[in-house]
Amino acid sequence: MNGDAFALNVAVSAGTALAVFLVAFAVGVRSGRHRGADVAWGLAFTAVALSGYVLSDGHGDLERRLLATVLVVVWGLRLSAHIWWRSRGAPEDPRYARMLARAPEGAARTRYALRIVYLLQAALVWFVSLPVQAAQYLPGPPGALAAAGTALWALGLFFEAVGDWQLTRFKADPANRGRIMDRGLWRYTRHPNYFGDACVWWGLFLLAADTPIGWAFVLSPLLMTYLLAFGSGKPMLERQLGAQRPGWADYAARTSGFLPLPPRRTPKVPSSPRSLP
Repeated sequence: MNGDAFALNVAVSAGTALAVFLVAFAVGVRSGRHRGADVAWGLAFTAVALSGYVLSDGHGDLERRLLATVLVVVWGLRLSAHIWWRSRGAPEDPRYARMLARAPEGAARTRYALRIVYLLQAALVWFVSLPVQAAQYLPGPPGALAAAGTALWALGLFFEAVGDWQLTRFKADPANRGRIMDRGLWRYTRHPNYFGDACVWWGLFLLAADTPIGWAFVLSPLLMTYLLAFGSGKPMLERQLGAQRPGWADYAARTSGFLPLPPRRTPKVPSSPRSLP
């Protein structure tokens, strides 16, 4: 790997992620809703992958560069399109509403939104995407680990896309209003989309893991998995669902919280979700 070229790419990727979220911030301020930051999440990863593909020309193996870029672009655009379609015309996301309620009204709240919602996510995109950036600069062709990573990415995309589709169809039926989605993939895990997202990023990490330097970026998928399972993903959503859905406790007692597993025959009372700092 060309260290100087990769260092330049790391700097450019940070600027690219920041630019995407600054545009999303401007849109959020204008509309008065900051849920568009979720749409920017997938778009920022896509932009980082595309910029890395351009900058790595002449430095990394073409097949590996193409593979890493295409996998990120497909995942990122699907996710952003799904979130945009789901949130059309919707009010502010309750997560962001609660978060921003901590700050005073006016300019102080706008600055708080910039720091906590947008700049933080830009930094996360940059850090989580480091294995993809590294893969684009590796000189050798992809090997067995890269093939395993592609398969794991495909599994993750399946859980994300199918889980989102199943939930969308469930919600579209007025007869399901107020009910818990416990069908399809949701019968085996309470969060097929979060599980799928974790698989996607471990798969992308494996694209760089067949060289020793690739393992230097193992903290990226570890951080993403932590956020999904223990941070701002699963616990925050489950607190909201537990307060809004009467059947949530029974569903949570019989259904795995993250990894897809057969439903429990003898429900166990789940522990309450850990509160975030």
